[in-house]
Amino acid sequence: MGADGSHSENIQRGSRLLATFVIGGAILGLSLLGASFALPGAPWRTKKKKRPIRVYMDGCFDMMHYGHCNALRQARALGDQLVVGVVSDAEITLNKGPPVTPLNERMIMVSAVKWVDEVIPDAPYAITEDFMKKLFDEYNIDYIIHGDDPCILPDGTDAYALAKRAGRYKQIKRTEGVSSTDIVGRMLLCVRERSTSDSNNHSSLQRQFSHGHRHKSEDGGSGTGTRISHFLPTSRRIVQFSNGKGPGPDARIVYIDGAFDLFHAGHVEILRLARGLGDFLLVGIHTDQTVSANRGAHRPIMNLHERSLSVLACRYVDEVIIGAPWEVSKDMITTFNISLVVHGTVAEDNDFLKEKHNPYAVPISLGIFKLLESPLDITTSTIIRRIVSNHEAYQIKKIQNLKIYYLSYALA
Repeated sequence: MGADGSHSENIQRGSRLLATFVIGGAILGLSLLGASFALPGAPWRTKKKKRPIRVYMDGCFDMMHYGHCNALRQARALGDQLVVGVVSDAEITLNKGPPVTPLNERMIMVSAVKWVDEVIPDAPYAITEDFMKKLFDEYNIDYIIHGDDPCILPDGTDAYALAKRAGRYKQIKRTEGVSSTDIVGRMLLCVRERSTSDSNNHSSLQRQFSHGHRHKSEDGGSGTGTRISHFLPTSRRIVQFSNGKGPGPDARIVYIDGAFDLFHAGHVEILRLARGLGDFLLVGIHTDQTVSANRGAHRPIMNLHERSLSVLACRYVDEVIIGAPWEVSKDMITTFNISLVVHGTVAEDNDFLKEKHNPYAVPISLGIFKLLESPLDITTSTIIRRIVSNHEAYQIKKIQNLKIYYLSYALA
């Protein structure tokens, strides 16, 4: 009995010891496992997805140019997603005078900019409390962006005062060397050689838009030549606008060329169609001299580098040839491995098929030329005619706004 009892006690002690080791090991294992989950570098740790920073920028985007595109590029750099509000025609007319381009065309232009993620139509000219709440609650906007140039309402107040007070405002630098007013001045040069009465009217308008400064010409004279732009191109700016990616080894490369002066919705839509025909869209932009030779001494309105930046900002464009030749040669087709050459049906010089020196003779002979039906009947001349027809209302409204602003500033 004594031996049996002793043996039984030994078994019980061993069982208890074994149970202690098992339970302790389990606790230790669970502790180590919990610690490993807490480690930042643990491969199985589930990371909480960070919400993207969404920024908002609005504008009229009338006669959209590379300065607008550069502003959108800068705004996009301040967040992960850029939402753009496009002001309605009615609001622009009320605050600045009638727009040159209607809302549907401005929507096409803004949506085509490569840095834009989302577009809100009919945005208000001023950021009201209700609209700001809508931006924050419905669109999850973190910051409202605007340039360092003043945006003044008819009553003389700052259009972004509420956003600034809310601490949700960020500012970007205005692109020097271009403005809608400057472009209007260049346009008026293109139409000044009309009837005597028209010429007198346009001379007066040029003085208004140039703020008393005479327009210079590339040829040094006062009668002919394209107006000199204040834009100074740099390789850095071109790189900022470029995609930085070339075509793949088996890519179908589509080529389209033109002046692309006063880059407009008609250009965007034909580029969209062209891009859909291949994997890589190469755009040739003609030199200022080539454009002048074919469209008149006062063309182009925008110089070669300005036109190049506007085209590069378009999401449908993969690469541009800055200063492309007028004629598409066999050597050019081979060098760039071009699969298809296209041209739109709406253009200012569409009689090339009847000309002795057809610039597309080579691609036509190779069976790689295609004429695309242009979605919009808009040309650079269309834009010029529009601005000439409504410039007076625009200028009068702008002068009134400036007077109100400076008066309110003086009384403050």
